[in-house]
Amino acid sequence: MKTVLTIAGSDCSGGAGIQADLKTIAAHKLYGMSAITALTAQNTTGVFDVLAVPENFMREQLNCIFSDIRPDAIKIGMIPNKELLLCIAEVLKEQQVEHVVVDPVMASTSGRKLSGEESGEFFRELFLQASFITPNLPEAERLSGKMIRNREEMEQAAKHLAEKYQAAVLLKGGHFEEGADDYLYDGKKGYWFLGEHIASSNTHGTGCTLSSAIACYLAEGMRMDDAVRNAKHYLTGAIAAGLDLGKGNGPLDHMYAIKKQKI
Repeated sequence: MKTVLTIAGSDCSGGAGIQADLKTIAAHKLYGMSAITALTAQNTTGVFDVLAVPENFMREQLNCIFSDIRPDAIKIGMIPNKELLLCIAEVLKEQQVEHVVVDPVMASTSGRKLSGEESGEFFRELFLQASFITPNLPEAERLSGKMIRNREEMEQAAKHLAEKYQAAVLLKGGHFEEGADDYLYDGKKGYWFLGEHIASSNTHGTGCTLSSAIACYLAEGMRMDDAVRNAKHYLTGAIAAGLDLGKGNGPLDHMYAIKKQKI
């Protein structure tokens, strides 16, 4: 069985972070492991508090995982401070995992700041250990220092970030009103993945879910473009399933495909 490690924050309401990642990994029938960067007090209406884990505890979690069950792929999400980021980057450099997908989480859907700072310099050491980076449009603008207003500027930003950090970049276009097209630049070639907005306010944890699904497909040996294509299909289905929980921006139905099968 292929294994995927998620390094991210815990969402007590279950819609994003570690919980969304593990649900996604389970839905893909892979073995999921987790190293928690922070506890969050949050629900569908917002993030109310964040408690970062100590650096030594972060390192101990990673040491326990790598010394026993080595992951075939890693997905990294919320990192609340620079100390934890440098700790994770150091371990990744030592371990040399082939597939490392970084979702540069900067803020929650409700607007709460979640990373130590919202710039490329904060993420630099981690990005240099990554094989795949998945920023959305606002994140890509902060990382590149440039406005992104159309498809041409998406292509330019993705190529700029890929060359700067020597990693493939998936630039997610879901913040554009006219569509949800994503652009992948793998270091040599660019790919467009067309999508459409689904009329739903229940999109809590979409970035976590997409990056985790990509990590799953990469762990199974799939090509980057095929991994993105399949992950995007899974995410679309999880949104379209129409799970409606909570009073705010509700979670996805991560297990929608399993419900169609006889267990």
